[in-house]
Order: sequence, then structure tokens, then C-alpha cells
Amino acid sequence: MTPFGTGLTAALVTVVTLTLGGCSIETTAPGTARADAASDAKGSFGAVDCRKAKCIALTFDAGPGKDTPRLLDILKERKVPATFFLLGRNHVLKHPGTVRRIAAEGHEVANHTWSHAVLTDRKPGEIRAELEKTQDAIAKITGRKPRLMRPPQGRTDETVTEISKELGLSQVLWSTTAKDYSTNDSALIRKRTLDQAGKDGIILLHDIYEGTVPAVPGIVDALREDGYTFVTVPQLMAPAEPEPGTVYRP
Repeated sequence: MTPFGTGLTAALVTVVTLTLGGCSIETTAPGTARADAASDAKGSFGAVDCRKAKCIALTFDAGPGKDTPRLLDILKERKVPATFFLLGRNHVLKHPGTVRRIAAEGHEVANHTWSHAVLTDRKPGEIRAELEKTQDAIAKITGRKPRLMRPPQGRTDETVTEISKELGLSQVLWSTTAKDYSTNDSALIRKRTLDQAGKDGIILLHDIYEGTVPAVPGIVDALREDGYTFVTVPQLMAPAEPEPGTVYRP
């Protein structure tokens, strides 16, 4: 993504339209959220100010899994903060120690629903349950409910948005995907990620697939060499704070 040169440029790209299942949903770019932040905004910066630095957010979906501790070792060694969108059933409940470690090591703990149900195919009560059960399970382990969620397959609509808003959850999509669910080739995952990476981008990976975690060191090292600084999703939009219900997409 090209850096925003002026306030006018930012304003022009504040909102784009996301069309899924026939519904139009407005999305906001993290960089635009920064530009539009009020003077008294209290969003927390990471190690850098992304208004000045070349930032990118590394995110992982559908864990934690058996390889997540290894991933955390890699991130700790390289001092990389990440955002983890966790699944409740068979993941958060199965790996509470890993969830606790993700939070303790400064990563953003986020919600990826209870069972990976496509929310736009569910009734309102089912949508709420998918999100609330995961919120409660994570809070029981970490002491804090997530403030971000990622809808499975990126599919959202007005009902999902309204329920997310009520639960205090912002929706986070992505700009880069290696489609690591389709290959265990770590070199290919690395190449796909690097080919799509851009300033203010959000990288989507899955720490549950065999080829993904081994690709991470090469991804991190190459992007750092290219001048990127890694931040969590909330840090990417600071000093703005994530707004519940809002759909963020670079």
C-alpha cells in the first residue's frame, strides 16, 4: 500500500465498500483511522509511531495449536509483536497455557469465533454465541476480553457488525494472505507473503498448518531488511483506538 501523503489523500480512502453475499459494508483502513484520530485520542503506540514508520501487522488465525509455542519462541527471539485471532472450541480450551503465554508476552489476543462458523450464514443468536463463548473463554484465562475479532472467511454483514459492536469487538480483515491452508511449502508461503506486503498492511497466516511456522523467520527477516517495523493491529492504527463494529481493512 502506498503511504498516505496528505490529509486529503487519507480522506479520499477513508471508506471503501466491502461486498459480501450481496451486502455492502463500509471498511476503514488503519492508516486512515490514524489520520482521522482526534487530538486527544489515546490509542497505545508500540515501539514506533506508525504515522512516521513503515509499519506492518503480522496476524495468525485459528490457533492456538501444537506449533504455536514454537512460533512464540521465534517471535520472542526476534522481538516481533503479533495479533492472534483464536478459536474457542478445540483450541483455546485445549491450549490454555499457550493462550496465557500469548497474552503474557505482549501479543494482542483476539477472537476468531468458537467453531469457525461462517457468521453470515447464522442466525443472530448463533452469531452472538460464537463470539461470546470465545470472549468468555479467553477472559477466563487471561483476565481480559478481546477487543478485536476476525470473521471466518472474512465474511461479515450488517447483523454481524451490529452484534460485534454490542460486544465491543472491532472487525479486522487483511491485505496479504499466503493461502497457507492450501500448501505446506514454507518457501512458497514466504514468497506469497513478501510479494503482497505493503506499508500499513495486515498479513494473514495460520499457525495451525505445517508449513507456516517454519516460514515465519524468513518473512520477518526479509521485511525487516526492507525497512518494516512489526506492530499489533491496534498499534497500527494508533493514536486511534479500535472502534467496536468497525471493519478494518488496509
